[in-house]
Amino acid sequence: MRIVMLGPPGAGKGTVAQKLIDDHRIPQVSTGDLLRAAVEEGTELGREAKRFMDAGELVPDDIVIELVRARLAQDDCARGFILDGFPRTPAQADVVAAFARIDLVINLDVPDEVLIERLEARRTCRSCRAIYNLKNIPPKVEGRCDRCGGELYQRGDDRREVIVPRLETYRRQTLPLVEYYSAAGILKTLDGDMGIERLMREVDGIIASVEAS
Repeated sequence: MRIVMLGPPGAGKGTVAQKLIDDHRIPQVSTGDLLRAAVEEGTELGREAKRFMDAGELVPDDIVIELVRARLAQDDCARGFILDGFPRTPAQADVVAAFARIDLVINLDVPDEVLIERLEARRTCRSCRAIYNLKNIPPKVEGRCDRCGGELYQRGDDRREVIVPRLETYRRQTLPLVEYYSAAGILKTLDGDMGIERLMREVDGIIASVEAS
């Protein structure tokens, strides 16, 4: 099963993807993680991407495509994958179609005010990259990851002054993907604010239907 997760920053794409990994035995491929790893490693692509990320802008297609193409070529993606954060534009979707078949696109719709609240409360583990929310999914020990004990921090792009332009960029450049994948007949839009248990029941039902078709 080859799945694309769509939705604005903070919609819960990564959370849904993580819950699907165990059931379907396919990896989550997050462009956010790929880009942050490249930045932390100080690669040439990482340094170039950092300028755009710090400004709350989309990283140019050529950088993202090169990272994603290399990741999908790895052995663990042979049976399928969950793309989180890519493609972000119809132009990128055209490129993906040239080297990977997409079976299902799950689009999470969440109001902006909810997204801002979620992102401001989000914390990420520096060691294992586990994600927490101080209001809804707080760590057991303040400032420490439940899984590995690593330090939790607020990413620079989870601050309000960056969140707002990120959402504006999404609405302007990424939302057209809804029409793109709707026309392809593989888009399913869900209310991303319905609660994770109910949301996962909806997602599992959709996947079962696609697999049976």
